[in-house]
Amino acid sequence: MAHRTETSEGRSVRLLRVGEQVRHVLSEVLARGDVHDATLQSHLVSVTEVRMSPDLRHATVFVKPLLGQDEEVVLKALRTNTAYLQSEVARRVNTKYAAKLKFLADESFDEGGKIDQILRTPHVRQDLAEE
Repeated sequence: MAHRTETSEGRSVRLLRVGEQVRHVLSEVLARGDVHDATLQSHLVSVTEVRMSPDLRHATVFVKPLLGQDEEVVLKALRTNTAYLQSEVARRVNTKYAAKLKFLADESFDEGGKIDQILRTPHVRQDLAEE
């Protein structure tokens, strides 16, 4: 049985490494404007995270358009061009199988903003000041 190195979150280092490789490839392709899509060429899109399935056959790609503008339009454009993006990932990332990409909006920025807003409320600030 092979020994697996895992992070504190429980995901293997290999999954994280391959996810980072996929993220870099997608970021580069989108930044260079290699996708021939008017929406993707007119929006700056950040690929914030890629989570790989344990068998490396599926990749969930979290994206955020610059300033969060036209999020649904950008997601639709990414989903329309999934075949091209998958082929670029398969060509540049050396894995046994070409990962199927699934694009989702990254909500972590929105959640962080909500938490920050809660921490700034007078009631919470009062509790924090006592400590």
